Amino acid sequence: MAVDSLCIKCRGRGFCGSYCKILSKIKDSQPKIEKNFSGSSPPEIFVGHHNYPEVFAGILAPNKIGDTERMSSPEYWHEDDADIEKILNYRASMIYSRFNAKIKQPTMNNSTLENKKYFDIFQDIALASKSVDASFELKKSPKSSFALSSHTPMIGNPAPLKDAKIESNIHVEKKVDYLVNDTDNKSVNSIKELFNSRIPVSNIIKVLSAGLLGLKKQRKLVPTRWSITAVDDTLSKDLIKKIRYYPELQNILLFNGNYLGNYYEILLLPGEWGFEVIETSEKGGLWNPESQAIWHDWEFFGGRKTYAESVTGGYYAVRLPITEYLNRIKKQATVLVFRESRDEYWAPCGVGILRELVKEAFKKYPIKCETIEEALLRMQENFKTPIDFFKDKSVLLKRKKEQRRLFEF
Repeated sequence: MAVDSLCIKCRGRGFCGSYCKILSKIKDSQPKIEKNFSGSSPPEIFVGHHNYPEVFAGILAPNKIGDTERMSSPEYWHEDDADIEKILNYRASMIYSRFNAKIKQPTMNNSTLENKKYFDIFQDIALASKSVDASFELKKSPKSSFALSSHTPMIGNPAPLKDAKIESNIHVEKKVDYLVNDTDNKSVNSIKELFNSRIPVSNIIKVLSAGLLGLKKQRKLVPTRWSITAVDDTLSKDLIKKIRYYPELQNILLFNGNYLGNYYEILLLPGEWGFEVIETSEKGGLWNPESQAIWHDWEFFGGRKTYAESVTGGYYAVRLPITEYLNRIKKQATVLVFRESRDEYWAPCGVGILRELVKEAFKKYPIKCETIEEALLRMQENFKTPIDFFKDKSVLLKRKKEQRRLFEF
């Protein structure tokens, strides 16, 4: 679901006269600071995409020293069962110390002494696997403004960076250090190597976004929201190449899970590889007050040739753990993913939580069904939306039905 505002009426600017639940929840978490502060970055960086290829890039950190890793990690949020208010409090307490940057070949194009210094610190923090202590000097006090997106967690309290200094040792995983220094290795290969070395997906995203992977002459900054999709897409595509050669699943398997008001039903059917995501959000929600919303994308055996414009980043985020599971059991299947987003999901927290939700669902023992109709009835048990709403829109179910008739004939 593509969302890039706070309130659908005033986008969080506070002049529509309506009560904004998001702004009210984060008000007490905003840091009270001036132009200088010290804090521990989780570690986290952010590269914007507006005005591409000239964008904002910067470091996020609260004005406190200590272990702040849980402020930026979807893996930890899901593990801790953190609620939306807790996640928003994490995000609202961090300052986004940013600077102007050019996307292509950052160390060359941003070659002023001032920007070179920013980039060195920015990239050092992107490499880190644990919190990094640093001091910051800002040109102006942080703005009390926030940007929410379905792709990334909330970014707020932006301020122009004047100076920064790292004040602790940086812990970098050996595999990360090795591949960052391997300037003859393509970024696609580096992403796969990092993943196979059990580097968390959120860490791989930061390293790619900071322009630290790939061939030397091709390295560049990658806007964070694009980096997220690039990593999810690259890894799942690599797994799909293997899955296409596995024998077909013999049973109908159903998996489900929910987190923060996102309810997933994932149906694995015997057949060749195919993947479909249908999402809906309740009528009257924060993002769709007038009618029930729907987002829908799919792919057949040959894969997608274009970006999933409807479901966007969530499509690739959930495809990754599903392909991980199929690769683990050495089977291929036709996969249907139905998502119901309820009113309790009142503030988007990024696609990382969806990746973790689905990953956890596949750790559970599946429900085995004799028929597709039985599976659909079991799915209905966890949904408020009539299952026919999903069934009638499913391209893969329609194709499955037509293929069955042709076979029987």
